[in-house]
Amino acid sequence: MDNFRIETAQNVTIQQNVAPVSTRIWAFMIDLFIMIGYYIIIYLILNSLGFKETDSLIVIYSLLSLPVFFYSLFFETLMNGQTPGKYLNNIRVTKIDGSKPTFGSYLIRWVLRLIDISLASGSVALLTILLNGKGQRLGDLAANTTVISEKKTISLSDTLNMDIANNYKPTFPQVTVLSDKDIQTIKELYLKAKRKRDHKIIMKLYAKIVDLTGIKTDLKPTTFIDTVIKDYNYFTQQM
Repeated sequence: MDNFRIETAQNVTIQQNVAPVSTRIWAFMIDLFIMIGYYIIIYLILNSLGFKETDSLIVIYSLLSLPVFFYSLFFETLMNGQTPGKYLNNIRVTKIDGSKPTFGSYLIRWVLRLIDISLASGSVALLTILLNGKGQRLGDLAANTTVISEKKTISLSDTLNMDIANNYKPTFPQVTVLSDKDIQTIKELYLKAKRKRDHKIIMKLYAKIVDLTGIKTDLKPTTFIDTVIKDYNYFTQQM
């Protein structure tokens, strides 16, 4: 899975996990199945009502096709960057800087689907995503958006203990005033905030740790919190 880092105006570094191409394709297929299912239901309803193939029926079909025509625009706007397919695959459209896209961003992505996906059967989108490195098709490049994965990866860093190098040198001995419960709470909130790109929570954690420990530092909030967690583990492992 590709990833890239961004730095916000608050000096918070966020790592974006780009949604794998295979996951995006599967999300697209789910949405396609939903749209096909919708057409089948509409056909069965109209057929059961005795509608025959006339000019008026073509008009009715055209009107009833509008939900499919605006499918991605409607759901991404309503569901904060997700369609049902994206929701089921834990992926979401977001701005390249980690912020929430505007309606204009969703609109640009939707308009350029005609080139990205419809006219070229998805080949343009696939090629652009593979070459771009940030999970962007043409619509994303124009809208300054990308599609990220929100799946949680379970690893050693999700527990209280962390893997620390043998030659690791701690920076802040003041972290020993914290308890296991404190550091676990800090770590859980920190990892959750990073996944959700919640800058406010990270800044609050930074301020709270400084208040509890009395540490004075010029480190960026994310670097500082990472260091505090590692330092705590270093000192507790020496006991």
